[in-house]
Amino acid sequence: MTRRKSLVNTVADDLLDRIIAGRFAPGDALPTEAEIGAEFDVSRVTVREALRTLSARGIVRVVSGVGSRVAPVEEWSSVSDALRFRAAHGDDALVAEQLISTRRLIECEAAALAASIVDDAALAECAACVDEMVAGAAAGDVDRFVEADLRFHVVILGASDNLFLGVLLAPLTEVLAERRAQTSRVPEIQEHAIEEHRRILAALGSRDPEAARAAMDHHLQQTLDDFRRYVAG
Repeated sequence: MTRRKSLVNTVADDLLDRIIAGRFAPGDALPTEAEIGAEFDVSRVTVREALRTLSARGIVRVVSGVGSRVAPVEEWSSVSDALRFRAAHGDDALVAEQLISTRRLIECEAAALAASIVDDAALAECAACVDEMVAGAAAGDVDRFVEADLRFHVVILGASDNLFLGVLLAPLTEVLAERRAQTSRVPEIQEHAIEEHRRILAALGSRDPEAARAAMDHHLQQTLDDFRRYVAG
């Protein structure tokens, strides 16, 4: 069973990679089950399970007796897969800006909600995250810096005591990690991020919802400005 699961994932991942690369565009028919099975040297049962996996994520439409086609990207339920596709086809800057816009809708409100109810433990954890960001930047350890940055925002989402905000942002976590690892290699971006996180922490510590909302909004605007200046530019 474990081996079959591994084969299913291998076939599904390879087909997805080809779709992302443009070998199969939205609307295109995929090879038949027999052709896919022959190429990967797997059973048709394995192929069907791989196609079901992609179908469950909205990437492929499987019609019994007809075959499988790549679904329009707008129907894909996997945010990270859709972003990979958009970025691979020349929309990377647009995707980055839309991602920041989406974060603004969620995280500014989360910061405002958290400010009025945040406890000392959450504030201490946020402060520890900022210290880790500083240490990571000083050591040239981008992974350490990014992990602390992401954790800072997760703590605020948790402190907002609103389950739905965290659920809404969760599908973007993998994408955020990848993009932070890319942008956080720029020293100026690291410096700005540390300063912005300190500003957010101070606003949370003041227990002022409007100040917290404004600080988070300022941070995300700075993130957008830095992306345009140091990455997209």
